Amino acid sequence: MRSLLAVVRLLRLIGHLFYGVGLIRWRFGSLSLARRHVLIKRWSGKMLRILGVSLESSGTPRPGAKLILANHVSWLDIAAVHAVMPEARFVSKADVRDWPVVGLLVDGVGTLFIERTNKRDALRVVHQMADALKEGDTVAVFPEGTTGPGPELLPFHGNLLQAAIATEAPIQPVVLRWFEPGQRFSTTAQFIGTTSLIQSLWAILRARGLGVRVDVLTAMETAHADRRALAEHVREEISQRMAQP
Repeated sequence: MRSLLAVVRLLRLIGHLFYGVGLIRWRFGSLSLARRHVLIKRWSGKMLRILGVSLESSGTPRPGAKLILANHVSWLDIAAVHAVMPEARFVSKADVRDWPVVGLLVDGVGTLFIERTNKRDALRVVHQMADALKEGDTVAVFPEGTTGPGPELLPFHGNLLQAAIATEAPIQPVVLRWFEPGQRFSTTAQFIGTTSLIQSLWAILRARGLGVRVDVLTAMETAHADRRALAEHVREEISQRMAQP
């Protein structure tokens, strides 16, 4: 039965992905930014529902320019955040742009791409982020730099936080917690180790009761902050919220 459910979900997902590509290619260019955000939120929420993922959220995002910092568990984290904060422009590793169909989608919603193996590329992306923040955009990064198991956070890298500090844009910490029956921190949602995208997708397609909670924490000021100290402070805030029942 689970395999049959997975196949049904997969067929619906394929249709939804190509619908998203069509929106970006033929409609986004003529739409206002506000209307794009409506469609991004609607599309992301439906993607989660197709996959059988329930969405819970708390907190109110700060309006205007801000830098979102979130923990990273799954390749679906971007969809989870967009279902709550569709204005977010993510910084993502460059190879995601080459993923079939998904690459077109993330590129089309204004994602900034970074070559994580190239230290010099981080400076270029910081300048791009600063320009976006000056224009009033919301930028989002996963400061762990890669996906982690969930309950235990990886170290937070502070380099990209310099964009917020330089522009005095606030930081909005966001907590992502994937869960499923019997597991406060879902193992099905984990995208770590040698797990391939196909393996992760199939596990999610077969899952029952999978859900994600998106908690938007209080925004923090960044003026004159030290980026490393700020990164560690945000990590502690996110860690404390994850430890709460």
